[in-house]
Amino acid sequence: MTIVFRVSDELKKKMIAYYADKKKRKTPPYAIFQAMDADTIITLYESGKAMFQGISADIDAKMWAEIERQLTGKRINISEGKQKLEKAKKIREAMYKLNVYGSDEVGVGDFFGPIVVTAAYVSKDTAEFVDKLGVRDSKLITDEKIVSFTPTLMKKIPYVSYTLSCKEYNEYQKRGYNMNRIKAVLHNKVLYELMQKGYPHDKIVVDQFVYPAKYFEHLKDEKNIVKGISFMTKAENVCSAVAAASCISRYIFLQEIDKLSAKLDIPILKGAGEDVDKLAAVIVKKYGEEILNDIAKCNFKNIEKYKAYLK
Repeated sequence: MTIVFRVSDELKKKMIAYYADKKKRKTPPYAIFQAMDADTIITLYESGKAMFQGISADIDAKMWAEIERQLTGKRINISEGKQKLEKAKKIREAMYKLNVYGSDEVGVGDFFGPIVVTAAYVSKDTAEFVDKLGVRDSKLITDEKIVSFTPTLMKKIPYVSYTLSCKEYNEYQKRGYNMNRIKAVLHNKVLYELMQKGYPHDKIVVDQFVYPAKYFEHLKDEKNIVKGISFMTKAENVCSAVAAASCISRYIFLQEIDKLSAKLDIPILKGAGEDVDKLAAVIVKKYGEEILNDIAKCNFKNIEKYKAYLK
């Protein structure tokens, strides 16, 4: 399946930031990037056209079309794969009848700020509440809306979150951990801690970011490993527990960004685009290069790009 549509400059920036750690090394002619996300290949062209190819192309395209609508009001007509959407609907309905642990993370595509991973527990008794609250994949909801309802969500359902500081992230990198290994370790950590509380469950769901065999290979040095996991691509679209984890992670991430902005007395930008490069230069001029190890992910390309703005 292949879906192509033109995106606004605003959405283009968000896509570049989101796929920063999923880009392929080789880029097709006239393309800004080509990335692999689960079983979908995403190519963003300089012309502003975005192309989605693969079995889940319709799901990825629909996600970005919804973000475009929220950003600019523009509605993109996508010819959806009805069979796949119907299957997703049935999975979502089935989840309503289950007690589920789910986990998701935020911050992996942002140069500044931590990575926040959350495991959330949604029972069949709280599923309807979570749904009516408006809980969805945090990428499909504005930050303002997440800030408005997430405190209520956090009071209602059990969850465990872990905030990995940039300093800790950079230490992991020095030890040879890539992003997927870091994510696997953190997902396992929060799921294990939440499951120790003893809530009865029928399913454990993790939004798939790597093949299951590789996920568990990443955990070879961990003492306590959660098994029996159902790995699902775009799990936040069909599983309330994963969507809840996504929103809680985003809420905590936004709080951390606000704290960092107050500490530096400079509004910190999200993402990893050119504006972030310019901001990094401003921060380095004011506080020195050493500060980046504490506030930024130093393996990102921004660590070299910002130097062009130091003059």
